[in-house]
Amino acid sequence: MTVATDALKPVRPGLLIAMFVSLVTLSGCGINAIPTYEEQAKAAWSQVLNQYQRRADLIPNLIETVKGYAAHEKDVLTSVVDARAKATSVQIPADVLTDPKAFETFQQHQAALTSALTRLLAVSEAYPDLKSNQNFLALQSQLEGTENRIAVARRDYIEAVRLYNTELKTFPGRWWASWFYTDAKPMQSFTIDAEKRDVPKVDFGKDD
Repeated sequence: MTVATDALKPVRPGLLIAMFVSLVTLSGCGINAIPTYEEQAKAAWSQVLNQYQRRADLIPNLIETVKGYAAHEKDVLTSVVDARAKATSVQIPADVLTDPKAFETFQQHQAALTSALTRLLAVSEAYPDLKSNQNFLALQSQLEGTENRIAVARRDYIEAVRLYNTELKTFPGRWWASWFYTDAKPMQSFTIDAEKRDVPKVDFGKDD
């Protein structure tokens, strides 16, 4: 039995150089843009989740503080508790960023919690003792800071998704997606700009 001599021949240096040049050229043409933008969008999404969780962690203490001064505001207190439960108990699938229905569900739960918190803070206006309570003031301050972080995280995520989705739709990204990243799908984004959300207003009880 004979062995084909061509299979045993070493790769010619010229071919190796050509292959290297081709890889460098492909890299310069943006072949790595899709996975790079995808990872950036996923990192931005993680920050969104972190800030929403930070807000959820503040709510139990806020509820207890308000309850001490406005226990009979049961409907408002219950609405916040229920909204928090829905926002934190919803199962977020691994493909939430590319699943329109799952993403919309997540956004609706968070929006409902924002609305409930807005009503809760509005109730505090009727209770001067609550508004001057140091624990309540501290929680308000933390909530305000967290809402600002949520707005920034959402804005960064929206921009990261814009870059990623644009890369998938335009050339040469469309070529790279069809040739090398066939499983790449457009990501979902928030339908309401972070700046236009109904952010809970913080009033430290200071007279004008």
